[in-house]
Amino acid sequence: MPSLKDLRIRISSVKSTRKITSAMKMVAASKLRRAQTAAEDARPYAERMERMLGDLAATLAGFEGAPKLIAGTGRDDVHLLVAFTADRGLCGGFNGTIVREVRRRALALQADGKTVKIYCVGRKGADALKRDFKDQIVARATGVAGKTGVPFEQARKVSRDLRDMFERGEFDVCTIVYNRFRSAISQIVTPQQVIPFPVPDADPVAPAPRGPEAGYIYEPEEEEILAALLPRNLSVQVYRAMLESNASEQGARMTAMDNATRNAGDMIDDLTLTYNRTRQAYITKELIEIISGAEAL
Repeated sequence: MPSLKDLRIRISSVKSTRKITSAMKMVAASKLRRAQTAAEDARPYAERMERMLGDLAATLAGFEGAPKLIAGTGRDDVHLLVAFTADRGLCGGFNGTIVREVRRRALALQADGKTVKIYCVGRKGADALKRDFKDQIVARATGVAGKTGVPFEQARKVSRDLRDMFERGEFDVCTIVYNRFRSAISQIVTPQQVIPFPVPDADPVAPAPRGPEAGYIYEPEEEEILAALLPRNLSVQVYRAMLESNASEQGARMTAMDNATRNAGDMIDDLTLTYNRTRQAYITKELIEIISGAEAL
């Protein structure tokens, strides 16, 4: 049985931990409001830009003059997985879900005879994946989220790295894997192919357009529009993934710290009850010894 001093030290230690987790919960809640707003504001622009480019790219799919970001390399041998995780821990299963999905995809691709490379955005993802895929990690990016959020320059830097690697022929297909923010207690692991740009399949049952909606005239030509917008769209999609990941991280950390604070409170109650019972047992024992000594005299 632990002594009273040990119990007092343990109670004091748990109380200090509860203060830390409570403070981290409030900080995460404050950052979550800004991060959630930024992620939700970026969704309409990213989704509509992707849909618009999909419609535009569908007219050039299969043509020799199609941009390389749409046509690809013509191969499917080397896959690059971009894992978006956090630089810090204490955020529940946020990092673990991304690591498991990237590991699952990498193993499945390797089983199909593909070569896998990994680009880690966030220190925690690199630390976890290097145990199994140390040689496959080709690049890392840390410090993406600042004190006031995620600057677009970080997304531009990562997208520039992806374009440069693609132009050098280092991979054929690039897929980003990030947590899409749903709520503070729910994040959705989302894989998204960004290189080559996925051209939507035509719907065979959709009615053919008629009247003035039958065709469009582009100025300048489709090739010039895509050449300018495809790199920008890559930056936008990477930026969206960073914003979603940042909001998910803050939500997961707030939830984890709230649970930790509650658990610390329960532990303090249990330790206090044990301390009182142990103290009462010591007092009772001393009284018995005094009474026994007095009766012996």
